[in-house]
Amino acid sequence: MRFWLIRGGVLAFVLAGADVGLAAVAVHNSDITVLRSIVLGVVAGLAALWAAADGWHQTLDRGRGWVIAAIIAGFASGVLRVIGKAIFVDETGLSSLGSALTGDAAFGALLVLVPAGLGLLVGSRIGQRDTAKAGPAE
Repeated sequence: MRFWLIRGGVLAFVLAGADVGLAAVAVHNSDITVLRSIVLGVVAGLAALWAAADGWHQTLDRGRGWVIAAIIAGFASGVLRVIGKAIFVDETGLSSLGSALTGDAAFGALLVLVPAGLGLLVGSRIGQRDTAKAGPAE
């Protein structure tokens, strides 16, 4: 299963959309600290819930899959972020791509990877508890 490609792509669009939306709001209102925290929390929560579902369903190779999905989400969101800001917000140029593929990509990957790891842990615990309650099969 190549679920990591789908998850990484979806989360890349979510991360890039969130950042472009925040940049568009920042043009009119410079004080968006609380809004930025809420948006990043929602993105992290999405990754955690999605990973918890994978842990609960005992998806095969879920740990490695989420690491690859986080890497894909980080790099792809960096590229999409530069493209989105260039089209919708300001005239961001190709010079911004370097920082988007280094620092921004690393931040995006960690924003997906850490909550996904916690989600996998919690989801697998819930799955184990459900099978323990069911008792041995006869």
